[in-house]
Amino acid sequence: MKKLLLLVLVALAAQCYGQDNDAYMGIVPAPMSVKKAKGSFLLNAETSILTDAPSHKAVIFLREYLRKNGFTNSIVNLNDIDKKAAMVKNAIYLRTNYKNGSREGYDLNVTGEQVVLSGKDAGLFYGVQTLIQIMKIEKRGVATIPCAMIGDEPRFAYRGMHLDVSRHFFDVDFVKKYIDLMAMYKLNTFHWHLTDDQGWRVEIKHYPKLTTVGSMRAQTKIGGFSGNDSSLFDNTPYGGFYTQEQIKEVVDYAAERFITIVPEIEMPAHSMAALAAYPIMSADPSKTYKVDETWGGGPNVYCPTDTTFHMLFGILDEVMDMFPGHYIHIGGDECPKDEWKASAFCQQLIKDSNLKDESGLQSYFIRRIERHVNARGRAIIGWDEILEGGLAPNATVMSWRGETGGIAAAQQNHDVIMTPGSGGMYFDHRQSKSADEPLSIGGNAPTSKVYAYDPVPAQLNNEQRKHIIGVQANLWTEYVATPNKAEFMVLPRLLALAEVAWTVPANKDYNSFCRGREARQLGLLEAKGYNFRVPEPFGISDTTLKGGSFTFELGSPVEGARVYYTIDGFTPRETDLWYTSPLSIEVPKGKEMYLQAITITAGGKRSNVVKVVLDNK
Repeated sequence: MKKLLLLVLVALAAQCYGQDNDAYMGIVPAPMSVKKAKGSFLLNAETSILTDAPSHKAVIFLREYLRKNGFTNSIVNLNDIDKKAAMVKNAIYLRTNYKNGSREGYDLNVTGEQVVLSGKDAGLFYGVQTLIQIMKIEKRGVATIPCAMIGDEPRFAYRGMHLDVSRHFFDVDFVKKYIDLMAMYKLNTFHWHLTDDQGWRVEIKHYPKLTTVGSMRAQTKIGGFSGNDSSLFDNTPYGGFYTQEQIKEVVDYAAERFITIVPEIEMPAHSMAALAAYPIMSADPSKTYKVDETWGGGPNVYCPTDTTFHMLFGILDEVMDMFPGHYIHIGGDECPKDEWKASAFCQQLIKDSNLKDESGLQSYFIRRIERHVNARGRAIIGWDEILEGGLAPNATVMSWRGETGGIAAAQQNHDVIMTPGSGGMYFDHRQSKSADEPLSIGGNAPTSKVYAYDPVPAQLNNEQRKHIIGVQANLWTEYVATPNKAEFMVLPRLLALAEVAWTVPANKDYNSFCRGREARQLGLLEAKGYNFRVPEPFGISDTTLKGGSFTFELGSPVEGARVYYTIDGFTPRETDLWYTSPLSIEVPKGKEMYLQAITITAGGKRSNVVKVVLDNK
């Protein structure tokens, strides 16, 4: 019976494998509606590209993409030609006359004679991303586009991805590459974690020591947070920061891709780098502070004096001048209260302000910051600890410690962005339980867990659910020191995040996602030069199966990759058997055999080895 069940499951899985069986044509995130049709549109040198908005960022983006792939087609302004000739054959139309009210929605209609894409604002750009995803470059200057009618718009307005550059610094080129990845999959908000205990990464001209002192730590911890390696350091200075000119460059680059940047300036905790530069903002200015060299949060926090607020207001003013988006993230998480408890000033302030305790003082701190930010026409976001002592009147809550804080904030009619580690939204967590995973902070957030997350808690009523404005995943970089590892930790989980953020639940299906859309996209991402964690082969998992006769149907989780296997007890590699057809394995009575398999991509990337024990003892 167990063997029969295995065969049935393998057969069912095989039916779902491949883009041809994917109702959404390999598009990530899956669109709202797709009607596939026979045939394809041929894009070549004779194809006309016409638009009613030649200066639209989406049109410019498509033009540059085509040029990089050998197309020399010019863009024709529809407003400059005879309207009677406005619908010609062998043409691509990019129009802003989108009928739906959504500024992020689009319609894409592909026939053998024409491609018509309509969308307003960001919608036209997202339609271009879909067009690029389904376009198959046959050779330089020639591509085919499958016929279909696609109607699409996002589920959530806020679709975010976070990057911590304090623990480890990433240069402008990598940040742009990160933004490119977000744009491909219709994420629209880049949460840039710019300050923390381990480094201050943004130039503030009025307070230059924030970067001359606060951006550099003397050394960095090696290995895990605890255990045998807890006291190992590399004895190497580490630093880096962005100039204001570089910040503007990145902000403009993101805006061209309809991505808004939310800068995070941590307060009142996670402030060691700033206190090392300006001890006057601490509870004891006579002390010497240093940029933290290990992970976790330090005991030191900003002291809520008028001097501290004056300096923070000046910092935030420069930040708001650099970042034009609506939101400023002010952190607010993991605030230790011991210094405030021991401070005569803080205790007097609690008394004079009729605050209940140090949690009330934290709320007082956040409210003063919020008033300043609101006066500039902006709004604050804070981690869910800003609920402690009472929520600031206009704050948006980012719920990371599970969903409890987000639920409480929505019930108080505050907007919420869900980003719980328990829901798979922490991409610094491990991607499997295998011992072959690289060093991480811990946890386990495989792609399947990310994909299964629904940001709207069932506990909320219909009115409260409207306050769940979006979802975000976070990449904290304590154990992510290189661009290659950052991409490895983000991919393929970002693809799952994209469907959580964009696709309505009724259109989500993990089996078709991982065996069709994800497999196709990983093949495309490899061609674009991205690193990623290669999924293990389909049809096999680390387990023990009892019996003497077994059949396995394996599948590649990456388009263009091969699955190699062994049954001789040795680790599979390119020199071993290449899977091309179902395996039938007979295990002699009283014996045990091992089937091991690995995915190896066209570019040489490898999955973890999967081992199934076939036990006939």
